[in-house]
Amino acid sequence: MIGDEDAAAPATAAAEFAILDGAGVKRRGRRPSHDGRWTKVTVVLLDRQIVFLDRLVADIRASSGGSIGRAHLIRALIDALAESDIDLTNYHTERDLKNILATRLARGSST
Repeated sequence: MIGDEDAAAPATAAAEFAILDGAGVKRRGRRPSHDGRWTKVTVVLLDRQIVFLDRLVADIRASSGGSIGRAHLIRALIDALAESDIDLTNYHTERDLKNILATRLARGSST
């Protein structure tokens, strides 16, 4: 089930770091900025989408001084969609999904 908190999932990143660090093994990368269970996945994005995300996070950093990256933005979008009342089950193509989401986002920004 999507969003099932009790589903089997990898250990939290903090626990993984603690175990590896305690064993004296150097782990690459930074500690994650999120809580909860997580799984690293690969998602294929188009070059234009990467350019958009990179420009957007650069603009956010410049205007707010906050530390945000692509993954933060993608997770926020997914969480917002999960918490919304948008029913996407009747849409069958990426174009259909994009159109309904763009319509709903435009409607929400005008209020």
